[in-house]
Amino acid sequence: MRIAAVLASTFVTTALGLLATPTLAQDKAAKAAAQKSAAVPAEVRARVVSKLQGATAEDVSASPIPGLYEVTMGGLIAYVTADGKYLVSGNVYDLDTQANLTATRRNAARAKALAAASEDKMIVFSPPNPKMTVTVFTDIDCGFCRKFHNQVAEMNKAGVRVRYLMYPRTGPGTESWRKAEAVWCAADRRDALTRAKRGEDIKSKNCPGAASIQTQYSLGDDLGVEGTPAIFTEAGDYIGGFMTPAQLVQTVQESQKAAAAVR
Repeated sequence: MRIAAVLASTFVTTALGLLATPTLAQDKAAKAAAQKSAAVPAEVRARVVSKLQGATAEDVSASPIPGLYEVTMGGLIAYVTADGKYLVSGNVYDLDTQANLTATRRNAARAKALAAASEDKMIVFSPPNPKMTVTVFTDIDCGFCRKFHNQVAEMNKAGVRVRYLMYPRTGPGTESWRKAEAVWCAADRRDALTRAKRGEDIKSKNCPGAASIQTQYSLGDDLGVEGTPAIFTEAGDYIGGFMTPAQLVQTVQESQKAAAAVR
């Protein structure tokens, strides 16, 4: 069983009115809870790894809740019982502090995964001296993705560095996937991406583009991409879809402040 498939179809009810944005209180609560949790027994790790496809022993750690263990894969967080029989998807809140413990862990996991992704596997539009960086999962045939890209020059002027990863929403073997491969195989990927988003047909060349697109697509799944454009900050915040340059700058600045508050 892949954890991404479980989380995509599982919903839980959480307390209303609690803030999901990480705060200093959240960070302290998460650290305190982790310190009180017992180490994960080897047999628990073994059970979880045997039940969840793609999970490794290192993905399993203690959680704030006795009897539940945390599983982190990419940017996805879930909780499993010690016998490996039950999986719980959703946010864990500390009702005393109103801290969303899961959000803090999820953002940290996403930030780590994005930092580990090689920029050789991205199409980057950057100003000379960027003030901030966002990673955007994009689909060439997505209308809002095209609208977003029409503003990329303005975003660069505002100091925003845009790192693109391909996420053809229709999946492998589709026309959108073929277009992504054609862009990736182009000698000038930046130019090819811009022309493709204008509706031009990019001629495909023989190259291992399929493997690269699959890697990017899989990363998007692991990070919980739900639609395109999917914008992530360096702090791991999934800040949503289409934004104007002004909205993007303001949202990223808020993310940076929140991230600085928990350090």
